[in-house]
Amino acid sequence: MFMRPLFRLVPDHTRIQFMRGRIMGLVVSAVLSTLSIGLFFYPGLNLGIDFRGGIVMEARTPGPADFNRIRTALAGEHLDEAGVQRFGDASDVLIRLESQPSEAATQAAADRVRQSLEKDIPGTKLLRVDAVGASVSAELFRNGMLALGISLLMILVYIWFRFEWEFAVGAVVTLLLDVTKTIGFLAITRIQFDLVMIAAILTIIGYSTNDKVVVYDRVRENLRKYKSMPLRELIDVSINETLNRTLGTSMTVFLASLPLALFGGQTLSGFAWTMLFGIVVGTSSSIFIAAPILLFLGEHRLRKDAAPVRVPKARVKAGGA
Repeated sequence: MFMRPLFRLVPDHTRIQFMRGRIMGLVVSAVLSTLSIGLFFYPGLNLGIDFRGGIVMEARTPGPADFNRIRTALAGEHLDEAGVQRFGDASDVLIRLESQPSEAATQAAADRVRQSLEKDIPGTKLLRVDAVGASVSAELFRNGMLALGISLLMILVYIWFRFEWEFAVGAVVTLLLDVTKTIGFLAITRIQFDLVMIAAILTIIGYSTNDKVVVYDRVRENLRKYKSMPLRELIDVSINETLNRTLGTSMTVFLASLPLALFGGQTLSGFAWTMLFGIVVGTSSSIFIAAPILLFLGEHRLRKDAAPVRVPKARVKAGGA
């Protein structure tokens, strides 16, 4: 027996003409991506210790953290440049120091922080000390960018083999626009950009690719099913047919990430907020960016045999035949 879902996000058999807004969608996307590139250079990303180098220490005070007292204690050890912020619970503190010239200097700075806190705020414990040198951070940044580039290249190859080249180019161009918007989001929100953010962007790329493959797969099926339908109309039909699945999947991932963004603490909230933004961007780009690019690239290639029936009179004649 066929079981119908309890509810649908959109009604069945919708006939929304998405391609009417194809020009506006591409223009808005291009403007946002251009602004995001500008934000990448100024004010730039808030690089974390992974990419900037330095020392990060997580401390826990006996009671609610008194940040003025902590800063005064660090200043007594000539560590005025140390950054202090809340981390997780009210008693958890994150302390950041600039990169030191050597491993011995790094260890000495960490010891000075520990001694100052234990002296001025008895009962304070250091839970974690991470140090990344300048050369290591540069290598991590280079490897992270390389991972993003390789992922986009492999997606291009995969979609090129699975579909025609028009699909592959449309998907990769759209993914590049998605990534640039995510970079702009990170620059505006000042969420720390570290290896966790690289993982978030790679996750967004994977999710967005899956969403575009769903739409493209339906377009390919309908190209075989509707031999004489103009490509613009066929893409609208394909998007409408996959709309419930697209929105349902997006809503599921969105709701799974939302609690992490709200209650995950500093460790997970940045990743989760980036994911939420990427879900919205990836879902909308599948409809308003990837599909219009496919229309522009494939209108005279994917529908060579359907060119005569795009004229209304010819379509009526074909229907009568």
